[in-house]
Amino acid sequence: MFLAAPIAYASIGDILKEGALIFGGGALVKALGPQLNDFINTLTFNKGVKFDGYTKVVPIVSIGNGTRIGAAQVGGVTKAAVDRVKAVGQLEGEFNRIRAQALIPIDSENPLKQFKRVQGVGVTAIIDVKL
Repeated sequence: MFLAAPIAYASIGDILKEGALIFGGGALVKALGPQLNDFINTLTFNKGVKFDGYTKVVPIVSIGNGTRIGAAQVGGVTKAAVDRVKAVGQLEGEFNRIRAQALIPIDSENPLKQFKRVQGVGVTAIIDVKL
């Protein structure tokens, strides 16, 4: 099982590189979400820091313009709360020379429309691809 994670990572990375050009962010995250979620759960389990609850992978969207910019794993103690999450909204701000980035589980894939924060759920992993 320990050797399966690096192999899964390599094949998922190859798929992400190819798929990012074909499908676009949101569709790719939906297609690969279950495999990415399993990979992250295996990775954290093997390192002894498994999340004790429900998890899934959703797209990250920039609040303000709706651009899809990546993917995140979210986790919560109830399946109902995790199921309500459709995306992670990203807010950015600056204060003097300090930059802050907030990642918020939300109930909509389109932050240009109305959305609400999903309480009881947090971001447990960020997924990116080396291009």
